[in-house]
Amino acid sequence: MSALVLLAPGFEEIEAITVIDILRRAEIETVVAGLVTNPIPASRGTRHLADVHLADVDPAREFEVLVLPDGVEGSKHLAAHPGVKPWLDRQRERGHWVAAICAAPTALLAHGWLRSEQRIISHPSVQNQFPKGQIQSSQRVVVDGQLITSLAAGSAMEFAFEIVRQLRGPEAVTKVNQGVCAAM
Repeated sequence: MSALVLLAPGFEEIEAITVIDILRRAEIETVVAGLVTNPIPASRGTRHLADVHLADVDPAREFEVLVLPDGVEGSKHLAAHPGVKPWLDRQRERGHWVAAICAAPTALLAHGWLRSEQRIISHPSVQNQFPKGQIQSSQRVVVDGQLITSLAAGSAMEFAFEIVRQLRGPEAVTKVNQGVCAAM
């Protein structure tokens, strides 16, 4: 199992680091790719190092999940970056997962990747950008087809565990949670 996590300038620290940590605890090979060269500035002024620049990730490589862990500013960069759409399209063509949290579903919309019938959740500040009926406002994490979406930084642990559940099953979630003791 493997995951590709994209870091764009302005990404939300909690969303990215929580997901990376939980995926690695679940023994899912996790490649962190930056949309810009290191260090990558995050939303709260911290600076982070990606494993690789996105342009250097082999497009022939398959990842079971592509993760977009970005807040409002990071999502704007994801939406504008020309290297994101080809990865989204490859995930769909290969029948693999895409996971987007907070405002990152707006990047899916910007790249023409999000289907109008797909149910999602996103940060309340961007929900008006989606077609009426698409937002599942009563849920913190939504799974629809091969897409996982989540509300915001406060749901990052739930989001990460849902990715693990879809890739490795509920036993893997239980095993990882023995170490982190998250409220489930």
